[in-house]
Amino acid sequence: MEKSSKKKDFLGFFQLDAGKIIELFDFSLFIKKQRLRASSGKPYKPLSGKTVAMIFNKPSLRTRVSFEIGIHELGGYAVNLEGKSIGVNSREAVEDIARLLSRYNDAIVARLHEHSVIDALAQHASIPVINALTDLSHPCQILADAFTLYEKGLWHDNIKVVFIGDGNNVANSWIELAGILPFHFVLACPDESGHLPDAQILERAKKNSASTIEIIHDPLAAASNADVLYTDVWTSMGQEDETAKRLETFRKFQINSELLGAAKPSAVVMHCMPAHRGQEITAEAMDGPQSIVMDEAENRLHVQKALLVKLLNHEEYRKFHLTHRLQNVANKLKF
Repeated sequence: MEKSSKKKDFLGFFQLDAGKIIELFDFSLFIKKQRLRASSGKPYKPLSGKTVAMIFNKPSLRTRVSFEIGIHELGGYAVNLEGKSIGVNSREAVEDIARLLSRYNDAIVARLHEHSVIDALAQHASIPVINALTDLSHPCQILADAFTLYEKGLWHDNIKVVFIGDGNNVANSWIELAGILPFHFVLACPDESGHLPDAQILERAKKNSASTIEIIHDPLAAASNADVLYTDVWTSMGQEDETAKRLETFRKFQINSELLGAAKPSAVVMHCMPAHRGQEITAEAMDGPQSIVMDEAENRLHVQKALLVKLLNHEEYRKFHLTHRLQNVANKLKF
């Protein structure tokens, strides 16, 4: 039988509010601690007996490994499905795939090209669907990035996050988050068609008025007084034939010692990876003392585990937050 139609998806940030995002961050901190407890013989298995279908139409390292290990550590089982082998929208219609996988599994994680496909999966599936990347957005990545800043005590309403590079799917998700969670976001990108962020996402985020959002075209000016310098590859998957042109277009949009000098002395460097050292970021910046690149990469695991529990075992998620709130009240009442 198909699962209950009462389910929630994670396709992006616009269906959340700021409070729910912070709740998820607090639960992610809890989840991260449980991994240490597991090594001492106290495993945390809230997804015992659950199965998750993972559809990958694009190459993947961090997304695939973090989701698969995370599902396993939570007591569940991951079914890996290569996009070419199942033929999404070619061999089989998206609606048929969604309905069939709903009969077998408890959730779907999908890394795709067209965003319309993830929307269609969510529409026709009776189980939760998680957007693990599309050409339009990459919300799991930005969830882990913002959590990393939160975990380190760096997140606040006026934190200035500066994205240096292309107005791509990662930049779109930063903008989408800025429409929900207050902070100062700046995208420094070339002033050319094809390198600007998605117009609809930008318009909706600005309309929500949660954050200061700026799109400028001078990377050095953008980096001024930044708390975070963030970048992504100049040439994404499927754009390999544009490499030479993009190298010329983006040559000034590199995180290097000059841009770090313009940022706050306490600024941190972030990159969603994979990184092309010597292009969008220098090795000095990537590996330097201000880099938290590996921290954000690791946190993909913990945040996605928290997200899976929220979607697949909401009672466990609610129980944590009830206990967490009671503990906070008790701490405030102590003399």
